[in-house]
Amino acid sequence: MDTDAFRPFETALPEDEALTVLRQALAGADDGEIFAERRKSEALVFDDGRLRSASYDASEGFGLRAVNGEVAGYAHSTDVSMAALRRASDTARLAVGDGGGTMADAPVATNRKLYTDEDPIGAMPFPVKIETLREIDAFARDLDQRVVQVSAVLAASLQEVEILRADGVRVRDVRPMTRLNVSVIVEQDGRRESGSAGGGGRVGLDGLVDPKDWQAKAREALRIAMVNLDAVPAPAGVMEVALGPGWPGILLHEAIGHGLEGDFNRKGSSAFAGLMGQQVAAKGVTVLDDGTIADRRGSITVDDEGTPSQATTLIEDGVLVGYMQDRQNARLMGVDPTGNGRRQSYAHAPMPRMTNTYMLGGEAKPEDLVADIKDGIWAVGFGGGQVDITNGKFVFSCTEAYRVENGKVGAPVKGATLIGDGASALQRIRGLGNDMALDPGMGNCGKSGQWVPVGVGQPTVLMDGLTVGGSAA
Repeated sequence: MDTDAFRPFETALPEDEALTVLRQALAGADDGEIFAERRKSEALVFDDGRLRSASYDASEGFGLRAVNGEVAGYAHSTDVSMAALRRASDTARLAVGDGGGTMADAPVATNRKLYTDEDPIGAMPFPVKIETLREIDAFARDLDQRVVQVSAVLAASLQEVEILRADGVRVRDVRPMTRLNVSVIVEQDGRRESGSAGGGGRVGLDGLVDPKDWQAKAREALRIAMVNLDAVPAPAGVMEVALGPGWPGILLHEAIGHGLEGDFNRKGSSAFAGLMGQQVAAKGVTVLDDGTIADRRGSITVDDEGTPSQATTLIEDGVLVGYMQDRQNARLMGVDPTGNGRRQSYAHAPMPRMTNTYMLGGEAKPEDLVADIKDGIWAVGFGGGQVDITNGKFVFSCTEAYRVENGKVGAPVKGATLIGDGASALQRIRGLGNDMALDPGMGNCGKSGQWVPVGVGQPTVLMDGLTVGGSAA
């Protein structure tokens, strides 16, 4: 693939010709654009003492969208050519019909730069990446004789996008992404447990291959695995739960964040639909979605419709004050777009999606919140979970959690799951720590078959009345 900058409207799709075709497709439409993309990615997996796989993927293409009211026509192609654009125009045009719409104003331009535009894949020699993974493997094995398996993954990608609107506005964004993950398995007396740690963001690989960074990740992965070696069966029942800071915000993201996306609320399918201006959480709870944090995994200079990202307050002091919006839903709901129109690739139409979603901290000391638990658990790490958007009901598994009785932290527990619904959980928050933190940069979010990188965060949160599912009655 060409190493030159991706400039499709100066090469394969000359701007004057592309504009003519786009304007024909959007005559009488409310909105629309050509979204052109070039992407390349690399992933190296070092497992069981050797390089298990090395993959590289490169793609490019475009999508043309025509929006008319609640209907959107979308056509895409890997053939970035005028012939393919004309065919796409004919298809997308079907959604416009007789038209009658008024073209929406273009997004306000921005010169803001939230991350580097350097290619993280080509910036570091391949042998250096392999040697780093080899060193991680050796280091993790040397940390403890009980380590029996180590896996390390180093991944990098570069996404280049250009958006052309019928009014001639062109928006460009170059989005790097890197990530390093370390997993270990330990064995003692025939029992095996695992732990993992990782992170990254819209940065180069330099920081991730720094020994100080990956050694800390390896030690953290080992620490979690060793904790789980001593874990006892989790209790079951309705009890108090303290959620740790940072990554446990994934529960906030899933159980609450999706329910605050504009399309679910416009259609009335969210548990939060129709509750604007009402108290939906305990006093003191403030939740934001912020795509403007420099170098973060979920950040975007502009969204995939060309709207600059922003910090959107969703819940303020417990009151619902906003939803995340793309351009189509914002227009239909009579509000402004919030820079949350995201898509997985040129082959997908945009929809309202989260960026970095987090809860602001309070004034309590985290240790005081844990000490306030009479009968419950302290959940520090989370794995996968499931959520029903229509009612907010969730089930999440804990990867690191501890039994707490009468304010005393006891043994780690294994097999704990948290069960509840987002709306009720928000109301049951009774304490917020002063330790708000963002996750280390490892989140991906799925919606309607599309995956995009996201960030989460929160302080230590103390909640009443969550159902804990475990193996001990």
